Amino acid sequence: MARLEFEGHAKGAVEKVAVDIKDLVIAGWTGRDVTALNHHIEELKAIGVQPPSRVPIYYRAAAQMLTQADRIQVLGDDSSGEVEPVLVGAADRLWVTVGADHTDRKVESYGIAVSKQMCAKPIGRTAWRFEEVEPHWDRLILRSYVQEGGKRVLYQEGPLARIRDPRELIFGWQDNKRLPMGTAMFCGTMPAIGAIRPSSRFEMELDDPVLGRKITHAYDIETLPVIA
Repeated sequence: MARLEFEGHAKGAVEKVAVDIKDLVIAGWTGRDVTALNHHIEELKAIGVQPPSRVPIYYRAAAQMLTQADRIQVLGDDSSGEVEPVLVGAADRLWVTVGADHTDRKVESYGIAVSKQMCAKPIGRTAWRFEEVEPHWDRLILRSYVQEGGKRVLYQEGPLARIRDPRELIFGWQDNKRLPMGTAMFCGTMPAIGAIRPSSRFEMELDDPVLGRKITHAYDIETLPVIA
């Protein structure tokens, strides 16, 4: 179990939100557009990742992999982040924040489900009430940045209209349109701009152009040596 603490923003007010997460679900292959989905499948195939058995697909990972820290440790040089909207089921309502499905790409090439368990999953410290953004969900924008050559480089960007409706994803997991309390669900990502590649720092944001606000989070990646 992982305890997450957020600043919950709703109707101009801020409240403290604490949620004990017992189930971490990572929805994969969630693209609405078949062409874009196939592009993501092809970019992963380029690094040796086999296509999924079905789409969307729901991977499980240990809840304790979630972290709100600004630094993670990984084994070797083969991991990278990908930004995603994250739904969090609390006792009274559904919240949305931003997270990174940081993944070991070498392990992913032979076992996606195993790779989901290899790296910590950083998640933001700010959340919005889902009901406030659901009416304009498709207009929310995901972005991520990496460090390359000492510069901050745009790595991913796109509107949530490119991934499946969150209610559809919840229903596909639970046969119910309500995410259970204590569940965190990663909802999908955008293709990388250029090749999928590692970085020493990963920055991510969920941008709400309608209400004029953003959720941001960044973390540094410390690479540990692989000892034979």
